[in-house]
Amino acid sequence: MPASKIPSKPASGTELSSASGVDEPPRSPARRSALKTLAAAAGGASLPLWARYAEAQSAAPIRIGFQMHATGIGAAYGRWYNRTTEAALRLINEAGGINGRPVELVTEDDGTDPKRGAEVVEKFATQHRCDVGYGTLFSHVVMSSAPRAGELKLPYFVVSEGHHVASGALNRWTLQPGITDVKSQVLAMAPFVRENLGRKVTMIFPDYAFGHDHRDFFTQAIEAQGGEVVAKLAIPPSETSFTKYFPKIPRETEVIYHVMVGPSVLTFVKEMGEFFGPSRPELFGFIDSLEAVDLQSPGLEFLEGTYFWEGMPRYAQPDQTDFDRHYRAAIGIDENGALAADPRDVSAYAHMFGCWETLYVIKAGMEACGYRGPDDRAALVEAVEAMSAMPLSNEHPQGAKIFNGKTHQVFGPQYISKVENGRLTVLEETPIEAGFYPDEVDYTTQPL
Repeated sequence: MPASKIPSKPASGTELSSASGVDEPPRSPARRSALKTLAAAAGGASLPLWARYAEAQSAAPIRIGFQMHATGIGAAYGRWYNRTTEAALRLINEAGGINGRPVELVTEDDGTDPKRGAEVVEKFATQHRCDVGYGTLFSHVVMSSAPRAGELKLPYFVVSEGHHVASGALNRWTLQPGITDVKSQVLAMAPFVRENLGRKVTMIFPDYAFGHDHRDFFTQAIEAQGGEVVAKLAIPPSETSFTKYFPKIPRETEVIYHVMVGPSVLTFVKEMGEFFGPSRPELFGFIDSLEAVDLQSPGLEFLEGTYFWEGMPRYAQPDQTDFDRHYRAAIGIDENGALAADPRDVSAYAHMFGCWETLYVIKAGMEACGYRGPDDRAALVEAVEAMSAMPLSNEHPQGAKIFNGKTHQVFGPQYISKVENGRLTVLEETPIEAGFYPDEVDYTTQPL
């Protein structure tokens, strides 16, 4: 199958209408201010440290509560979310911090556990006096933590992909401005699957909210393309062996759609290869099934010629942007998406950019509203709601985006890649509008 041509990328500062073909609504003063702060973020880096904070109204640091999956099934993601967060905050502080104040990270391990997640949010608000909560990935933890953030009126910036924010299931204090959601992703992917791989699909997904989003929204999306899901295999998140599930795949299956997460993903993919051997359906996976896993691992040879969704391409592509180079260098990642100091340590590259971009959105929002402290939390939420266009830049290296202030969800490009010679080669970058769907909530009508 010939590769689709990858669209050229706009230069830094290019308006989103020229990058995506989507008309942008008129910007409010708050929106203009927020976008100016994004573009000017690097300007203070040339100042000496004493001068960068000289004009601040307060020398007290802005405190960001990082809800980290340091242990539990999300630990691989948590490690890379942490590295990405620390790299972005280092650059932000070197450039003068936020509103002339240094930024301090307060990290708490939630164990990738819903109950502990809500407890961590409460600690951020009541013990640590954090200005915002940030960073949660696993959807079942978000679903338990966000209600407590709303009760405490703590702005809660999640980096999760779940549709729970944009669905209206949460509250006005919860935002997802740095990473797209599953519903948007699968809407952009489904046409490729139907047109290139097959019509009859078996889905394999984790049995909790994130997996259920895939189950529900991909089923709708593929049916809209004239395809059908012939089987849905839900896997408990604690599962460590998967061979018993594969005989349940109907013989008529033309495509296996897989999205697995957690420490057993390598086992899952290896056992799938052992079960099918050379006679297998087409495979379309979300990179979650191999996030932080080396494609050169023994037993993964059968993945050659299969396809993956990537949120941000792990391997540097021939048309790599300067923004991607900047991002990799700041975190210490090589062209293969691994830690430069240890090539065996493979990153969660398809997801962790959401941390980087969310931190810069928080910075832009705080600077737009003149944030001074917890009394300005509501003003921060309103400032972020006023944002729309987010141009491709050092602050948004994954791609240009549009933020929907009503639904608190960002929309951006998706990447379809193929395993070729043991690497992921991007075949297609989908346009932003391919992931649009009608609003399901207007959080701006809710009181703060």
